[in-house]
Amino acid sequence: MNDEISDLRLFCKIVDAGNLSEAARQCDSSPATMSRRLSAMEKRLSVRLFQRSSRRFSLTDEGILYYERAQTILAQLDAAEAEITAKTVKPSGLLRISAPMQIGRTLITPIIAKFSALYPDIDIRFTLSDDQPDVNDANIDVSIRIGLPEAPDIVVRQLITSRRAVCATPEYLAKNGAPQTPEDLLTHHCICLMRKNRKFDRWVFQENGKKRHIQVKGQLATSSGEVLHALIRAGRGIGLKAMWDIADDIQTGALVECLGDYACDDIALYATFEKHPFLPPRIRHFLDVLSSELQHTSAM
Repeated sequence: MNDEISDLRLFCKIVDAGNLSEAARQCDSSPATMSRRLSAMEKRLSVRLFQRSSRRFSLTDEGILYYERAQTILAQLDAAEAEITAKTVKPSGLLRISAPMQIGRTLITPIIAKFSALYPDIDIRFTLSDDQPDVNDANIDVSIRIGLPEAPDIVVRQLITSRRAVCATPEYLAKNGAPQTPEDLLTHHCICLMRKNRKFDRWVFQENGKKRHIQVKGQLATSSGEVLHALIRAGRGIGLKAMWDIADDIQTGALVECLGDYACDDIALYATFEKHPFLPPRIRHFLDVLSSELQHTSAM
């Protein structure tokens, strides 16, 4: 059986390399040795896998079928070995994680602290950025982000959902009055979020199942969710924030929710990572801890 598996790997190596010489170079062997092994394989199977001549080296119909089956078998074998190894070998290696600034600092940092204590052999690189990079563009293993990624072939796992809430300090509302309807926001100082120079000043509300868009105005806009939060806390205006960011402030009275009867669109937090035949243990364990811990978050 070992010889047959070895033959399968050799055959796929030859096909992927495109010729015997390149396959021999990659395997640190000689073309003559590779040719002998290939001939022995064809003799055992009683079929010709390649059309070989001085100018041509291509798969036969039987070779094409054998290559397709060989790839499937080897992928399943590698996945099975990785799964078994993952249960016996302590997770280790480098784990690169990114998250938005405020979410990373308040929600994810405590989870990473706990995870690092559970798995001391995993080296963690934690990057905070409101740019929300995709994993395949930024050499990142797990990207924690708001909204779905644009890149294809990215695996997405939803972590938690929340609703957006209009909020302000009690002092600001005492001075300027609390809005009773979404249209009342037109007379308020609304602090907006920016992404890639785009100002998000069209806020969405719902009334009787129908969406309403209000074009708000204000002096202040920022690309940082954490700065937006700080400006609202400083009484500089009304802002729109996810409840997971402001739940503690609402509970302590530092901020007051407005227009609660006009629920805004929900917002979701995702973990994204590249597709793997078998997910590396360090990533799999982190995703499990991340999902478990976030279930206790106040994401109302």
